[in-house]
Amino acid sequence: MLRSAALVAGKDLRVELRSRVTTNQVLPFALLVLLLFAFALDPDRGTLRSATAGLLWVAVLLSLVLGVQRSAGLEAADGARDALRLSGLDPAGVFLGKAGALAAQLLVLEAVLGIGVVVLYDADPRASGVALFVVTCLVTTVGLAATGTLYGALAAGLESRDTLLPLLLLPVVAPVLIGATRATEAALGTGGAATSEGWPWVGLLGVFALAYTALGLVAHGSLMEEA
Repeated sequence: MLRSAALVAGKDLRVELRSRVTTNQVLPFALLVLLLFAFALDPDRGTLRSATAGLLWVAVLLSLVLGVQRSAGLEAADGARDALRLSGLDPAGVFLGKAGALAAQLLVLEAVLGIGVVVLYDADPRASGVALFVVTCLVTTVGLAATGTLYGALAAGLESRDTLLPLLLLPVVAPVLIGATRATEAALGTGGAATSEGWPWVGLLGVFALAYTALGLVAHGSLMEEA
């Protein structure tokens, strides 16, 4: 399984490095979302700063949809999905590989967006909240990557998958948005909560990540066959 995961993740990441879709399209899109929020709320800097955590994760979720569509699209052309299904690779490994490649792209995106909110929104992270923010990003990324990969495979066999995928995926990850926002508010000190109050939210995010990772490991093979 791990060998299959490494092969699939390496393949997806090499494709992204050569095509540069993430750096040339997804990343500028996410930064543009942050910039538009800044323009919309600029007259009230207090509101902008208090909404920093939520706006950050909304930008990540919107970019996730593009990333999942791209990840699923890699297997859609020229019978690549059938070739992957018949390759003999472990379906659970395929799921881990695609989720791992997507998680790596999301982490790069979150690092850049973190700098963006500091510059655009005057966010001032607490020194005591740095560890909380990093762990929140890691756990949230695992959950989003697992969920996105699972629903990307679910929508892969549908003719209107590009429009249905956001409708299927975004309601499911709404709890992640809430938990990540609350934990990030505690880390940044924008929600009036102490840093220690963010860790229970991280625990809930971890439960979500584990649940969807386990579900993906079990169900991805069947979804590949259906697609």
